[in-house]
Amino acid sequence: MNNSIKDINGIQVGHAQNYEAGTGCSVIIIRKGAVAGVDVRGAAPGTRETDLLDPTNTVEKVHAIYLSGGSAFGLDGAAGVMEFLEENNIGFQAGAVKVPIVSGAVIFDLDIGDSSIRPDKKMGYQACLNIANTDNSKTGNGCIGAGTGATVGKYYGINRCMKGGLGTASIKTGDLIVGALVIVNAFGDIVNPANGKVIAGALDVGKKQFAHPNQLLDTRLFKENSPFMRNTTLGVIATNAQLSKAEAKRLSMSAHDGFARCIIPSHTLYDGDVIFSLATGELKSNLNQLNILAAHVISLAIQNAVFNATAMFGIPAHSDLEES
Repeated sequence: MNNSIKDINGIQVGHAQNYEAGTGCSVIIIRKGAVAGVDVRGAAPGTRETDLLDPTNTVEKVHAIYLSGGSAFGLDGAAGVMEFLEENNIGFQAGAVKVPIVSGAVIFDLDIGDSSIRPDKKMGYQACLNIANTDNSKTGNGCIGAGTGATVGKYYGINRCMKGGLGTASIKTGDLIVGALVIVNAFGDIVNPANGKVIAGALDVGKKQFAHPNQLLDTRLFKENSPFMRNTTLGVIATNAQLSKAEAKRLSMSAHDGFARCIIPSHTLYDGDVIFSLATGELKSNLNQLNILAAHVISLAIQNAVFNATAMFGIPAHSDLEES
C-alpha cells in the first residue's frame, strides 16, 4: 500500500503538465475496464461522457477517466487518451472496431499562467505515455497533472488565494481497498475535518494569515460576473469491489460528503464539482461500508493535495504559511 489510488490492482495513473503555462492533465486507465458511476454536484461543470454512466444506459464499463485544466478547452485532451487506448486495442467492441470509453471533466485554471496554452490531444496522449515512467512507490501529490494550475480560497480574487493541487490516498480493510484521486481547485477554503482548522484558503491583505471571511452572510463576496469565481474540484473513487452501475453512482454520491467535510463552502454555483467512481470487481463487499470509506478517503486526498502543493506564479502554498 502506497496511500494512492494506484493501490487498486489494474488502476494506472499518468500525468502531463506545462509549468510555464500553469496547466496540465491526468489520466486514470483501466485496461480491462471498470464499472463506473458519476455524480455532478457543482452548478458549473465541464464534463465528457457522463450521460453514458447513467445506470439506465447501455455501456457497462469505462476504460479511462480524463481530468484536465484548461476549462472546456481542456476536454480536447481526451482525444489523445482515446488514440492511445485504440493503439493498445482497448475499448468497447462495436462491430469491427473497439471504441475506448473515456469519461472526463475539467477545472478552470485559465486565470494563472498562460491562458492561451491548454491541455490538448498531444498532452492527453503524453499523459498516457507517462504512465510507464511513473514510479508506483510515489504517491504523486501536489502541483502535477490536472492539479498544476489549481487554486483555492478565491473569495477576494486570485491575488489573495492559495495553491491547490492533485492529491491521492487509499484505505485498506481486509482485502477491500478504496482509493481516491482529487483535483482541488475550489472557490472555498480547505479545512482539516478533524479539527475544523483552515489549511489553505483566502488570505488577508498581507497574505500572511487566513482571512476567515464570513462565507454565508457577506453578500459582497458574491458579485455577479466576478472573474474569479471559476473553480471546480474533481474526484475519482476506485475500489476492487464488485458494483453495479447503480451502486457505482451511489458510491459517487456518498463520496461527495468528503468534499463537504473539507471544502467550505462546496458545491456552489461557481464550482463544477464532479466525482467519478470505478469498480474493478475483484470481491464482494458491503455498499454501506464502501460509502463511508469513500467519503473518508476523498477527504484524505484533498488534504494531501494541499499539504504537498508548492507556490507558483506568486500564489503561496500551505507550506509557505507554515514557515512564516
